[in-house]
Amino acid sequence: MIYDASLDELRQKVWDGGRVDAVEARRLYALPLAELGALAHRRRERAKADAYAGRGNEVVTYIIDRNVNYTNVCNVYCKFCAFYRTEKDADAYVVTLEEMDRKIEETLALGGTQLLLQGGHHPKLTKQWYLDLLSHIRDKYPQINIHGFSPSEFVHFQEVFGEPLEAILRDFVAAGLGSIPGGGGEILVDRVRRRISPLKATSDQWLGVMEAAHQLGLRTTATMMFGHVETLDDRIEHLDRLRSLQDETGGFTAFIGWTFQPENTRLKAETVGAHEYLRTQALARIYLDNFENVQSSWVTQGPDIGQIALAYGANDLGSIMIEENVVSQAGATFRMTVQDMHRLIRDLGYAPHQRDNWYRLLN
Repeated sequence: MIYDASLDELRQKVWDGGRVDAVEARRLYALPLAELGALAHRRRERAKADAYAGRGNEVVTYIIDRNVNYTNVCNVYCKFCAFYRTEKDADAYVVTLEEMDRKIEETLALGGTQLLLQGGHHPKLTKQWYLDLLSHIRDKYPQINIHGFSPSEFVHFQEVFGEPLEAILRDFVAAGLGSIPGGGGEILVDRVRRRISPLKATSDQWLGVMEAAHQLGLRTTATMMFGHVETLDDRIEHLDRLRSLQDETGGFTAFIGWTFQPENTRLKAETVGAHEYLRTQALARIYLDNFENVQSSWVTQGPDIGQIALAYGANDLGSIMIEENVVSQAGATFRMTVQDMHRLIRDLGYAPHQRDNWYRLLN
């Protein structure tokens, strides 16, 4: 084997916290998995060194929330989605306020603090319907944060309501919206998006919603759904666009990556396994040097790989997922309790702590 001094220099650069570019990211991706994981873990330690009153590297967090899909009616027909229905389908639905109340009360009984509110792109729900839903939740359950509506939903709202994005965001915040999830990001490369979700928001539109939200003071998460038709360069471009926006706004709280789940979908693509999931998460932790938090995706990978991911750059196990309807329709049916979370975290020598959406510890 020929010694490569430049690779040693790159390893040291990562270890010391230096920013890497796309060419360096490709070289890092080719490292042995354990070595890449060790570099990502080092970057996780650097990112969390000052968090939680100086004990950030001892802490692994999780959140108790419920993912409520307020409707399954959607008119963008993404090829990777097994959840959507048309208005004419017998099992199409729109949640009622009574159903929402029941779901929230169950969440509160389990110690939950947040509602992850997302749905299909329903062509007929009015702006007032959404405002009434938000204000109902805020007024009846003020202790619940509404983490709601992905960027692609906001692009859809602009078209249906015929209003500017900023006006919609301001009205939603006034009605009770607290933060925005990163759903619909998939891969932020339009060549890929045209293949898997041609009717959905473009990369620039997705990023534009996030930028506008950050400018209004809303915090959001960033996501990546990979392992379908994209290339490694596409993944790196996706990460680069997230990093660039974070440089400008600082509005992302965390990055969450997960793999395509193929069951019951129209997208004919071979998904990837745990090895590539861990490799991609590790690279994301290194590349996203301005993201403090990286969340493990046990929902698609299972609890065991979700735990291992904590040694590959992640510092958070995400939600116990009281309810999940989208990836479960595509074949991912893993579940966890708070006790499961605590066991997985403690088995790695960390201290488990419940957090809120802003990564403030609740216990």
